[in-house]
Amino acid sequence: MLSVLHSGTVLGIEAVPVIVEVDITYGLPGFGLVGLPDSAVKESRERVFSALKNSGFSIPSRRITINLAPADLRKEGTAFDLPMALGILAASEQIDAEDWDDVLVLGELALDGGLRSVRGLLSMAMMAREQGWKRVLLPAANVHEAVLVPGIQLLPVNTLQEALKAMRTGVSTFVIPQDSNTAPMIEELDFSEIKGQSQAKRALEVAAAGGHNFIMVGSPGCGKTLMARRLPSILPPLSDEEGLETTRIYSVAGLLKPGHGLMRQRPFRSPHHSISDQALVGGGKMPRPGEVSLAHLGVLFLDELPEFRKTTLETLRQPLEDGCVTISRTAHTVTYPSRCMLGAAMNPCPCGYLQDLLGRCVCKEESIQRYRNRISGPLLDRIDLHLEVASLGVEEMISERLEESSADIRSRVMVAREIQRERFKNSTGVHCNAHMSSGDLRRYCTPPPLAKALLRTAVESLGLSARAYDRILKVGRTIADLEGSESINERHLAEAIHYRSLDRRFAGAST
Repeated sequence: MLSVLHSGTVLGIEAVPVIVEVDITYGLPGFGLVGLPDSAVKESRERVFSALKNSGFSIPSRRITINLAPADLRKEGTAFDLPMALGILAASEQIDAEDWDDVLVLGELALDGGLRSVRGLLSMAMMAREQGWKRVLLPAANVHEAVLVPGIQLLPVNTLQEALKAMRTGVSTFVIPQDSNTAPMIEELDFSEIKGQSQAKRALEVAAAGGHNFIMVGSPGCGKTLMARRLPSILPPLSDEEGLETTRIYSVAGLLKPGHGLMRQRPFRSPHHSISDQALVGGGKMPRPGEVSLAHLGVLFLDELPEFRKTTLETLRQPLEDGCVTISRTAHTVTYPSRCMLGAAMNPCPCGYLQDLLGRCVCKEESIQRYRNRISGPLLDRIDLHLEVASLGVEEMISERLEESSADIRSRVMVAREIQRERFKNSTGVHCNAHMSSGDLRRYCTPPPLAKALLRTAVESLGLSARAYDRILKVGRTIADLEGSESINERHLAEAIHYRSLDRRFAGAST
């Protein structure tokens, strides 16, 4: 007997359909699994057989052959457990298989017949709708992400027995929670907790308003990391479209927390400096999204930037420029979005005290230059704002003055973002000023004559590249948006040029 069920697998953040064919014939008992399965799929035999036995079913004493089609596409993951088990029961005539043509079946089986969650279910539910399948049989643990896809009937179940009943009756006894479509907001750190540092806070407000990359340079203990970790508190929440895009990435990576649906909070990722190239930008034998993709539409913060391997940092250049990561393998190519804000922090020298007022720096000029040369010119070019963060004085440390809250800063950021949303409503892939193309720069960032003269002087004195010139215009446009100004003037550009301090201080850095 032959049974056929529909399932799926994930390539990048997109899902592709997979047909699970189960054939049971007379002959010596055996089990064959074909269709380029990976190790996790091959191990499904033990999970499926144990789940069937512990659910009260028998294993046919015949030759069982399972084919995962298309046969030239490598299959990975554990989502094929449930369709394999149902296929064996149908092919051995232990159950009736009727009206299964419009059902997508997904789920990992526990040895006792229970169902566990699978990665990438949100993408596979979207694929089911595109393919015209009306129902999705899935683990109840994944229901929070599946409910984000309207137009399909969900059959969430907890066990193999419940799955059989749902397939037979067309309904599920599982009650979907009413609040399952949105992930809860996590209590954020607040800028009111940071004393002083008004200039750095202003620069981070500009970065948040325009989605700009930034780097902070300052002595240990001056508050660089504290401020960076509070940046999400002044960023606007994700829109429905942005939240769905980010949630898909986390679903594919298996990082969507249980019970969490649509993500509303912008991600903040801060990997350790020992991270590998693949972990940062994605990759592997079966590609996975890296930290730059997990930070999509949020912040990727690299603390102690010079401590990262230089080759690892250089892998960021193309993702930052293109807004996506493309990973090619022999059989296929996958693409992950990576439109994030890059934030970084570093000391001014190896000991960290070059800018210290007490003169505690013991570094020689040669070691300082080697330290700075770990950051290449092309990477520095892709960072819009360079912030020099000074150490706090005694009076600032002991001051009881109330600082501006994140809510107040975020209100200004959201007004500026709304201006940009309206400006780029007809532009594909442009969310904020940092994403502007060359055509957008000509259309929205034409400076007046006095401002052009200021830019000319800056280019000549700092030796700015064409990319750095464009980024000054983008930052100037954001500063104008924060003021509600329709045009960019010399004051806006002067502040933007002020944020290019490392172009002068790092003039000796390698390119």
